[in-house]
Amino acid sequence: MEDIGKKLLAGDKRALARAITVVEAGGKPATALVKELFNHSGKAHIIGVTGSPGVGKSTLVDALVTEARKEGKKVAVLAVDPSSPFTGGAILGDRIRMQDHTLDKDVYIRSMANRGHAGGVSLATYDAIRMLEAFGFDVVIIETVGVGQSELAIAQTADTTILVLMPGSGDDIQAIKSGIMEIGDIFVVNKGDLPGANKSATEIIASLELAHHPTSWCPPVIVAISETGEGVDKIWQAVKDHGSFLNENDQLNERRKGKVKTELAEMVAEIARTNLEHSLESSDEIKDALSSVVARKLDPHSAAETIIRKLFGAAMESERTTNGV
Repeated sequence: MEDIGKKLLAGDKRALARAITVVEAGGKPATALVKELFNHSGKAHIIGVTGSPGVGKSTLVDALVTEARKEGKKVAVLAVDPSSPFTGGAILGDRIRMQDHTLDKDVYIRSMANRGHAGGVSLATYDAIRMLEAFGFDVVIIETVGVGQSELAIAQTADTTILVLMPGSGDDIQAIKSGIMEIGDIFVVNKGDLPGANKSATEIIASLELAHHPTSWCPPVIVAISETGEGVDKIWQAVKDHGSFLNENDQLNERRKGKVKTELAEMVAEIARTNLEHSLESSDEIKDALSSVVARKLDPHSAAETIIRKLFGAAMESERTTNGV
C-alpha cells in the first residue's frame, strides 16, 4: 500500500485509480492506505449533486466541471452508481456524457458501486474522496441518484449540496412535502425550457422563505438548461458563494464535524455487524441464545442482551472499572 500512496502523492493517476479500487474493496489494505494518506486530505470543496433519474444531473455536472476548469481548478467527479455492479447501468452513460473532459489531465472521472446503499453513499465513498483530495483535486463532485434517504446521505458527505429538480415531474412538490428542503444548499430547476419551470421555482422559493432563518444561508433557486449551459454560471457562482459563507461564518468545521460523526457511527455499526456475523457462527453461547428464542424459551430482547454482553462485555466491564463503578 505504501507504494500506491507514494505514487498517488506524486501525481500518478494509475495509482489513484488503484487506490480507489482498494478502498472500495475495504478491509485491512483500505485501512492502511487511508491511515497513510489521511493527513493529505481535507482541502477540497466537496459538492454533492443529487436528484431523481432523468433530471439531467450528469449533464449539469459536466457543465459545472467546465466552469471550474475555466478558473484553473483541478476537478474530480465521483459518480456513485445505483445499479448492480454486475450490469453496469449508469457507469457507461456518465462516462459518455463527460467524455469531453477525459483528455484533460486536471479532470478525473470515476464511477463506483454503492455496495448496497440504494442510491446513496457507502463508507467507501468517504475514503474515495480522501484519495482524490490527497491527489490534489481542488473540487470533488459527487453525483448520486436521489432515492429515499440518499439526499440526506449526500448532504452528510458534501460541503455544498445541490438538489436538482425538473418541472412537471412532481419532484418539487415531493421535496416540499418530504422535508428535503432543509438538505439542499442550492436548488436547481433543470430543463428550464419545459412548461412549468418558473412555477416550480416560485413554489420552492415560497417554501424556503417560510423555513429561512435570517442569520443562516438562504438557498438560491436557479432555473437552468444544463444541456445548453444556460444558468450554469449562476449555479457555479452559488457554489462559490456558499463555500465563502461556510468559511466566513465558521460553519465549515461544524459541518465537517457532523460528517465525521455520521461516518464514525456508520463505521462502528459496520464493525459491530461484522463481529456479530462471525460470533453467530462461532460462539456456542450465542448459538444457544438463538436456539432458545426459536424454542420460545427466551425472548428476543433477552437474547439481544446476551449477545451484547458477549460482544462488548469485556469493554463495558473495563469502562466501569475505569470510572470506579
